[in-house]
Amino acid sequence: QVQLVESGGGLVQAGGSLRLSCVASGSIFSLYAMGWYRQAPGKQRELVAVITRGGSANEVDSVKGRFTSSRDNAKNTVYLQMNSLKPEDTAVYYCNAVPQFNYWGQGTQVTVSS
Repeated sequence: QVQLVESGGGLVQAGGSLRLSCVASGSIFSLYAMGWYRQAPGKQRELVAVITRGGSANEVDSVKGRFTSSRDNAKNTVYLQMNSLKPEDTAVYYCNAVPQFNYWGQGTQVTVSS
């Protein structure tokens, strides 16, 4: 049974913060690096952050310094702390393995107003 359950999205003003959570099935979580992906309307899904099995994190330049990923192995959970949010961060955010598994959860909507 594959489970990828994202939560924590919402509507915030520019400059605000959100903390996203993703609970993943144990096999995916323990065997692969995990990533945060996002998809804005009319655009392709893009990988924005990665955290390895050992907890090393990296982010793409557009979010570096604002987004930080982390993980709690005991809870099979990865997090994305999002600070200084911008309207261009508006998207549906998903978690998945890196490389991606052929299954996607529902995602969680992040909307940043001007």
